[in-house]
Amino acid sequence: MTELPDPARFDHVTDWVFDLDNTLYPHHSNLFAQIDVKMTAYVSELLTLSREDARKLQKQLYLEYGTTLNGLMQRHGIDPDAFLEHVHDIDYSWLVPDPVLGAAIRQLPGRKFIFTNGNRGHAERTARQLGILDHFDDIFDIVAAGLTPKPARQTYEKFAALHHVTGPNAVMFEDLARNLAVPKSLGMTTVLIVPRNFEPTFSEIWERDPQNEDDVDFVTDDLATFLTTIVEANTK
Repeated sequence: MTELPDPARFDHVTDWVFDLDNTLYPHHSNLFAQIDVKMTAYVSELLTLSREDARKLQKQLYLEYGTTLNGLMQRHGIDPDAFLEHVHDIDYSWLVPDPVLGAAIRQLPGRKFIFTNGNRGHAERTARQLGILDHFDDIFDIVAAGLTPKPARQTYEKFAALHHVTGPNAVMFEDLARNLAVPKSLGMTTVLIVPRNFEPTFSEIWERDPQNEDDVDFVTDDLATFLTTIVEANTK
C-alpha cells in the first residue's frame, strides 16, 4: 500500500531525517534479521542462556530500554563498542542497490540526515551498498547520541541542537511509530515506513505500535515512490 503524499505538505521542509534499518531499505531484504540473530547469540553467550531464552530476554531488553545494547549496558555493564562491532559484522551483499531511491534523495531540497540507533560504520556500509551514501549531509548514530537510543526525547533534542534542525521545518521517516512520537511533538512531519502488504519479517510483529497512530502523518510501504512524488512536484 503506497499512500502517495500531498507534495504541498512538504513545501516547507528543509531537513529530511531518515531512520536506517527497515526504513532506507525494505523489510523484506531481511538485512536486520542478520543483526537480530547476532544479538541473540551475543546475549546467549554472555549470560549462558539457551537461544530461546536469550531471544526472549533480548526482546524484553529492547522494549524496556529502547535497544538491546542499552539494556545490556544498564543491567550487565557490557562494553558497547564490542557489542556494536559484533552485531554489525554481517553480509551487506543482501541489499540491492536502489538507484530510484538514490535519485529521489539527491533531488530533495535541503539537507538529508541518517538518524539511527545503530553505529556509523553500519550506517555507512548499508547506505554505500544501497548507492545512497553520498546524498546525506551527516549520520547521527548511537555513539553521537551518547548511547541513549530513540525514542528518548533527549536524543532527538541532541540531534536537533547539533545540526540546528527546527522541528516545523523537518520531516522524520521511521519504521517504528513509537520513534515518531517525539518528532511529532517537536513539530516535525512524520512518515511511517511499513512492510509491504503489512507482512513483517523475522517475527517483527512485536514491534508494532498501535498506540502511536496519532503520531503518524503519512504511511507508506514504498519510500522511493513516496519521495519521487514529492521531487517530481517540486520540479514542475
